[in-house]
Amino acid sequence: MENGYKGTNKMIIGIVFGVITFWLFAQAMVNVVPEVQKDLGVSIGTLNIAISLAALFSGLFIVAAGGLADKVGRKKIAVIGFILSIIGSLCLVLAQGAVLLVIGRIIQGISAAFIMPSTIALMKAYFDGADRQRALSFWSIGSWGGSGFASFAGGAIATSLGWRWIFIISIIVAIIGLFLLKDTPESKQESTGKFRFDYAGLGIFIVTMLALNLFINYGADWGWTNANTLISLAVAVIGLIIFVKVEKGKEIALVDFAVFKNKAYTGATVSNFLLNAIAGALIVTNTYVQQGRGFTSLQSGILSLGYLVVVLAMIRVGEKILQKIGAKKPMVWGGIITTIGVAMMALTFLPGFTYTVVVFIGFALYGLGLGLYATPSTDTSVSNAPSDKVGQAAGVYKMASSLGGAFGVAISATAYGAVAVNGDYHTAGLVGLVVNIIFGVLSVISVLFLVPNNAGKTNESTTSKPNKGISKKPAMGVK
Repeated sequence: MENGYKGTNKMIIGIVFGVITFWLFAQAMVNVVPEVQKDLGVSIGTLNIAISLAALFSGLFIVAAGGLADKVGRKKIAVIGFILSIIGSLCLVLAQGAVLLVIGRIIQGISAAFIMPSTIALMKAYFDGADRQRALSFWSIGSWGGSGFASFAGGAIATSLGWRWIFIISIIVAIIGLFLLKDTPESKQESTGKFRFDYAGLGIFIVTMLALNLFINYGADWGWTNANTLISLAVAVIGLIIFVKVEKGKEIALVDFAVFKNKAYTGATVSNFLLNAIAGALIVTNTYVQQGRGFTSLQSGILSLGYLVVVLAMIRVGEKILQKIGAKKPMVWGGIITTIGVAMMALTFLPGFTYTVVVFIGFALYGLGLGLYATPSTDTSVSNAPSDKVGQAAGVYKMASSLGGAFGVAISATAYGAVAVNGDYHTAGLVGLVVNIIFGVLSVISVLFLVPNNAGKTNESTTSKPNKGISKKPAMGVK
């Protein structure tokens, strides 16, 4: 542990509060689509873009923020993230139209990019062994459990106080988190020279991801053979090819692709992307039950209570299973159970009360699966990251979460909207949720083929040899 400092429960709680702020402004937004649209007078298309912007910008900058955290200080970057979260939430509180809504969502996304990898890196720096797995379990409770909490709390707050109060409460949570972190010492890699940053790589990556986002979000509206759609797709594909080629030849790189030579890390990251894409099931289900079944935002939030309770209970169970049999089995079980939960939500042909019960059970299974998956996956990624690059490695892992969520929501919303435009909400719900079932199946397959059977069983030996399977060349900001 760095500086001889051992992490405390106060530090863990402060970090969890920071993670929860992300879900308050990301997940809660999903539950209040009709209220926000009516209040601000914006189109549903604009609102859907605003919803996905936070996850998109988090994904765009999270690797860069992780690398900066390693170099300039993990606590410092985390604190900046908390402050940006406060500013972004304040923009939404004051919003009267699309401008502050969009600006606020962008700032919130960047805040998440700063908070996520830096807090994971702090936990690796100040916790070891079983203590680290316990700390990561609580981090996962804040992340995976936070989405369930925000889903319920967002609907309840919007119904009783108004949707803006979601972001007032988010500001309060961020301030409390800052206070709890104030006694945590700084953690960073040793400086070996002048700081350098891969600005070119970041620029190429941003252009590529924005083009891909335009293709996914506007392709249906423009028409899949429209020039704008085809140009966006071409820019995304060419940009990705250029990015990989340029980054592989650099000494100072935004993404050190050699990190993926470690199969356990690769499996955790790929499956994390795919399982986070299932977040699209939440926006489809919440929108469907309100449009197709006449639910209020509070009622749709209550549907997810089972998810909230079960995911919070099962995350620590996932930690204990990890310690006994390793990471692969709970990751596979988690993916399968989560997919079954989404499949139950897709039974939109069922009558009123029956469907309500089935969806409630589906949310509970969704939470059970994610709870089993969360800690084994996160610990697999962290324990296989080099200690001097843990911020960057955590950034890539969380980039998978953010981009998976952004594109999962975008693809699901597009699929739902393409059918719902004709007023057939039941079929729209089915189609939107089938997309998420496919994501779940692919996630399970990725774990089966990429995660070694012994992953998680030798965490400490892996931690003591962090560069095994990972290039020793300097990454972004490392000389």
